[in-house]
Amino acid sequence: MARAVKQTAKKAAKGEARRPVRPLRWLLRLAFRSALVLAALLVFVVFAYRVIDPPVTWYMWAEGQRLGARVEHEWVDAEDVAPVMLRSVVAAEDANFCNHWGFDMVAIRKAIEEGGNRGASTISQQVVKNAYLWQGRNWTRKALEALITPLVEAIWSKRRILEVYLNVAEFDEGVFGVDAAARHYFGVAPADLSATQAARLAAILPDPKDRSASRPSNYVTRRAGAIRDGAATIARDGRAACFEGG
Repeated sequence: MARAVKQTAKKAAKGEARRPVRPLRWLLRLAFRSALVLAALLVFVVFAYRVIDPPVTWYMWAEGQRLGARVEHEWVDAEDVAPVMLRSVVAAEDANFCNHWGFDMVAIRKAIEEGGNRGASTISQQVVKNAYLWQGRNWTRKALEALITPLVEAIWSKRRILEVYLNVAEFDEGVFGVDAAARHYFGVAPADLSATQAARLAAILPDPKDRSASRPSNYVTRRAGAIRDGAATIARDGRAACFEGG
């Protein structure tokens, strides 16, 4: 009886040893587990910046290295920024900010119709690029941006998205964030920005190294005027409701 049991055990062991290895199944299992780990990591880092202010971004660090000096940057909460500044950047960069979930499909369709000669990135996409990723137009960054943007929209409030945007945006060479920009250009705290000053700061955002808010060109002056009008319009028609208030 004991011998029969031993023989049965040996046959079972041999069967286990001869079981074919299935590399495809192993790779799929590994890929699935890796995807779960990546997803968990993404959710964690997005949750983290919902309550933790980003200390520095990759681009800020790179600019500091390039300039050989520490960049100008000081975090400021949204309640300590003039409300007209928040409205101005929305009017300038993403007028439908309160109405989309991270991607402005209307702007994307227009960009496609015009052959890609106009930008379609929302403030939410720019926040993801600036806070988590790197500059450039390669497909890897764009894919990660497209993956993270809906998470940010789902986890952060619109006011938080705008707050982070204002604190990580570049306003001049080595000048990052609205606090440093307000003091650099006008010598005032961000809470004391006037409508004209706020509009000028918003007007230089697409090209901060070649435009000045304190010494505006004719183009910046015209654009700032349009932004000031746009900021007043979104205040009246309710498109500022998602980020104004506490």
